[in-house]
Amino acid sequence: MPSISHRGQQMPPSPIRKLVPYAEGAKKKGIKVYHLNIGQPDIETPKPVLDAVRNSTFTVLEYSHSAGFESYRKKLCEYYRRFGVNLTPDQIIVTTGGSEAIYFAMSACLDPGDEIIVPEPFYANYNGFAVSSQVVIKPVFSSIKDGFKLPPIEDFEKNITPKTKAIMICNPNNPTGYLYAAEEMETLKEICLKHNLFLFSDEAYREFCYDNHEHISAMSLTGMENHVILMDTISKRYSACGGRIGAFVTKNVEVYNAAMKFAQARLSPPTFAQIAGEAAVDLPANYFDEVKAEYKKRRDVLVERLNKIPGVYCPNPGGAFYAMASLPVESAEDFCQWLLEDFSYNNQTVMMAPASGFYATPGLGKNEVRFAYVLNTDDINHAMDCLEKALEEYNK
Repeated sequence: MPSISHRGQQMPPSPIRKLVPYAEGAKKKGIKVYHLNIGQPDIETPKPVLDAVRNSTFTVLEYSHSAGFESYRKKLCEYYRRFGVNLTPDQIIVTTGGSEAIYFAMSACLDPGDEIIVPEPFYANYNGFAVSSQVVIKPVFSSIKDGFKLPPIEDFEKNITPKTKAIMICNPNNPTGYLYAAEEMETLKEICLKHNLFLFSDEAYREFCYDNHEHISAMSLTGMENHVILMDTISKRYSACGGRIGAFVTKNVEVYNAAMKFAQARLSPPTFAQIAGEAAVDLPANYFDEVKAEYKKRRDVLVERLNKIPGVYCPNPGGAFYAMASLPVESAEDFCQWLLEDFSYNNQTVMMAPASGFYATPGLGKNEVRFAYVLNTDDINHAMDCLEKALEEYNK
């Protein structure tokens, strides 16, 4: 029998989804599972966004430009201008989700064997995109003890080699919820300019910043015009994960032209989702006020409940809708599986994402989990009741 490729063998499974069979098994037993394991919001997709698709009148579902419809790219320029970022439509490539934007960035900027420095823990699928692009992720450790703030500049510099081509961040961060401060963004700028590196900035959660803190986009860093590649998506912003529409943004003409060749190879992004994305830009200015307030309320309930459970520690995340916590267990992966296979409280249990899958360094995050606070506060409270009882029982 022919063998699969080395890349196929190296491609990592999703640490977020690999416990799904156990969750399905629990549900077949009639147990309610509270899904805090995956960033699928329960917030309704805005009606005007869905109506724009429903009311489409074209008679042929044809290709768009490989960079996306010009009308949508012009709308995106309006959107970014609200954050003080001035762009032209020919600096934006509409992508099939933020995932394709990440793949384009790696493919256009790095050769096989080149290296990207990424603070860990990080979005697990960066590993998958790196394997697909045949590039190497070099992790820099950030600690739960200090809330996952940016590691010291010397930790970056000791990982820089002749093969280092980029630093990648997610801001606000998935999985930690950490929001990088202005001085941390300036530190990243300093490193990139000193060592002539790209800065890949995943800003999928830009709107979700709490406690009067502001998001600092990498695109707003002066002197970094040829270094920054912004990777974006409508998935979380407008609760439109299934739309699969994102954006690759850069002012670097050479990088843009290279990425366009990858965009042409996949022909075009999806038409209906571009229509949805265009309508989303026209949502009322106060649309995010209510959504952000709801996420903040959920965050506050989750973090307070977690820190009241004996042996649990959860730093207060500044953005996105994720929180990381350390648990009084030796293996969070074993505990998460046990929760689904062998435990229930009032015929309910909770599903979380073991954090080891968000670290590249073996052995890190073994007793940590990620929570996605995408459920209402009543459900979060019920889930925390389950977790508290489960830890009591598990540690007997």
